[in-house]
Parts: sequence; C-alpha cells; structure tokens
Amino acid sequence: MTTVLETLDKGTAYLTKKGIEDARRNMQMLVAHQLCCTRMDLYLRFDQALEEKDLAPLREMLKKRGEGVPVQHLVGSVFFHKREFKSDGRGLIPRPETEELAEWVLKNATLPQASAILDMGCGSGVLGLTLAAEKPAAQVVLADLSPDALALSAENAKTLEIANVEFVASDLFSGLGDRSFDLIVANLPYVPEADRNSLAKELAYDPDLALFGGPDGMDLIRRFVPEAANRLLPGGWLALEIGIDQAAETESLLRAAGLTDIRTIKDLSGIARFPVARRA
Repeated sequence: MTTVLETLDKGTAYLTKKGIEDARRNMQMLVAHQLCCTRMDLYLRFDQALEEKDLAPLREMLKKRGEGVPVQHLVGSVFFHKREFKSDGRGLIPRPETEELAEWVLKNATLPQASAILDMGCGSGVLGLTLAAEKPAAQVVLADLSPDALALSAENAKTLEIANVEFVASDLFSGLGDRSFDLIVANLPYVPEADRNSLAKELAYDPDLALFGGPDGMDLIRRFVPEAANRLLPGGWLALEIGIDQAAETESLLRAAGLTDIRTIKDLSGIARFPVARRA
C-alpha cells in the first residue's frame, strides 16, 4: 500500500518535473482535499495507507495540475483572510496580493461604523465579502460587469452567511445611479495585452475580462479613477491593486482627480502595488 508521505513525495516530484511552482504545497493541497483534512493534518497521517478509492482521483487531479489547471479549481476553493471561498472559472483566482490589500484597508482605513463600501470588479467576491464580514455594520456593494462573477460572489456570500451585501451588475459606475461611498476598493484588470503570451499557463483559466486592461493594462484604471473620486463621500478612501510599473501614472490620475493623501503601498515582494488616496 502507498502511504500519505510516499504519495506526497511522488506527486511533488511529478509536479516539479512539469514545472509547477511550489510543487510540494500544491500536492499537499490535493491530498488534503481528497482526505477531507487540512494540510497540517497530513503531518500526523504520513504513515496512513491510501486505498485505491483515494489514489484514483488523486492521480486524475495530479494529471490535470501538471497540465496547468489551477489547484484552486481542482479543489474548488481558496482561503482568503481566514475564510474559505468557492473558486472556479467564473472569477479571477484570488492572489495573495489582494489579501494584502484587504488587510491594509482593515487596519488603516478609518471609516464610520455604518459605512457604505463598494468593491468594484468584485470577481469571486473575496475582497468585498471580507470587508463585509469584518465590518458587519457596514453596507457593502459588490459590482461587476460579469453575470458569472456576480453569481459566484453571491454563492460565496450565502455559504459564508454574509448578509450585509448587495450585488449590482455594472460597467464601472453605470449601474450604481448616484450612490456615494466611504470606501471604494478595486482590483480591476491591469495585465497589458502585450503580456498575454508570456503569462503562466494557469492564468489561461482566469476570465480574460478579469485580466487584461488594454495595450498597457491601464485602460480601465484611467476610466475608473476620475469616476471613483466623484463617488467618494468627504473623507472617503479609494484603494486599488495595480500591476508592475503602473504606480506613477495611477498616482497622477489620483492627483488630477483632486484626491489627497496619495501614496502607493508596496506588497510583500517590494512591488508598488496598492495606490490609496482620500477625498478631502
């Protein structure tokens, strides 16, 4: 019989050969999913023998992962700021950088208790739903152009029992009437079209609508910033996630829109990733 440890070792070697980054962690996630346990639990089960009923689906998942199918799609979920969210092809797979943005906002953005919050381009909803869960007195609007993404967000809200949210189909602010907000967060498409052929193969499973932002990745951000500035209540915050080398132009857009306290926070890799600003 093959043990858990032997399965982990063989699967890790296979994924490494296939060029999968962080192969050991990927294999741990697949085995933990199959055994309905956590990755930490695996350390206590190294000597456990695996039966064919577990090995057969593991082999199938391992093959798909080696072909580039994201591990989040194979296990059907992703952890984001203490919670487990459903993840599939309807929305962008949440990145660790977006979790950093959520944590920065929760720690640093001073808001009224009953604040109005907007997550623009919500995708699977991880950002807006995290803010709603951590600020239960707030009312959070999750907006997206994609009906599929909104459906995924709504499923996550229902599963996590987060009720202080509203879902709006909208091309930027077109579906939001004249509403204003104390906080607007956005992780809009910012990948340059020129980078399409050089992206990791896992990104092919993300919706194009959630990835590409025109020739230099800035098309939607250029539209968004002036509109967002006009939707902020006095003292309101605007916080974005952007791509590499997009900070200087984004800060210029924020200044041109009349916002103050403008700065770009670096992510854990040292990349200027999160422009933030306020309305005076």
